[in-house]
Amino acid sequence: MQKVLIIAEAGVNHNGNIEEAKKLIDAAALAGADFVKFQTFKTENVVSRSAKRAKYQDLNTGNDDTQFQMIKKLELSEEDHKVLKSYCKDRKIGFLSTGFDLESLEFLNSINIPLFKIPSGEITNLPYLRKISSFKKPVVMSTGMADMQEIKNALEVLIHGGMERSKITVVHCNTEYPTPMKDVNLMAMLHIRDEFGVQIGYSDHTLGIEVPIAAVALGATVIEKHFTLDRNLPGPDHRASLEPDELKVMVQSIRNIEVAISGSGRKEPSASEKENKAVVRKSLIATASIKKGEKFTKENLGVKRPGIGISPMKWDKIVGSRAEKDYKEDELI
Repeated sequence: MQKVLIIAEAGVNHNGNIEEAKKLIDAAALAGADFVKFQTFKTENVVSRSAKRAKYQDLNTGNDDTQFQMIKKLELSEEDHKVLKSYCKDRKIGFLSTGFDLESLEFLNSINIPLFKIPSGEITNLPYLRKISSFKKPVVMSTGMADMQEIKNALEVLIHGGMERSKITVVHCNTEYPTPMKDVNLMAMLHIRDEFGVQIGYSDHTLGIEVPIAAVALGATVIEKHFTLDRNLPGPDHRASLEPDELKVMVQSIRNIEVAISGSGRKEPSASEKENKAVVRKSLIATASIKKGEKFTKENLGVKRPGIGISPMKWDKIVGSRAEKDYKEDELI
């Protein structure tokens, strides 16, 4: 199987501070993620001044800012992006960012990011999708709040714009922060795969690491997970994010699952367990002294370890036959 692409979603958890953003890069690199991802936007191009905040944003920010005011504080400059991209190179981790407006998409393409992430909120944004398709780069598309028809429509726009289906990964997602377990609906990821013939992934907003690990076991090729330096920091996404130690455990767990599901798929003894056969399995054994020519019976035969003699599966064949030599009690037949 192909290696699972693990995206550590820093998002806006830097709270607008580039030094905090660098610390997030350090944490993602130390955890072993493939990419660390930020968010790129011009607030004036993304949200109107009258737009309300989501309920989770009200709960998690602890202030009365409008959505415009909240987002404006989290904006990174173009120069910030270039600094962070260079810092990622130094730390040997890939740099990504999600663009939320057309101008930001053009900028991200100009700094040559290797793939484009379509966030859930843009899956019904036709001009945005067309712009993404024009870059002809791999795409990871989140589907929070979307139904199957909306996913189909978005895929048609991308493919009509020149995207190859094989370069599109559709990511199952729920946009509630944090997502209740009852709303995860993880099997929908497989429905997407079977319906559209695309690679699948999972972007997780639950608390903990169980669900993304389960997604890998089910066939996810991309995992995205928010992380933060401290869940108690103010901001819209910290509460539903992993802390650095948890991110590291999640990455290692996913790598373990990759190995665990990479076998032949046939049920057969592995190389490491073959030597255990003789120790764990059993053989026919004499439970009393048996003379040469004497019949083997249910009374003078038993089954014990080790498994280097006659298999107990031959019990019916041996019972009633005659011994070809003398056997002492507890001797293998």
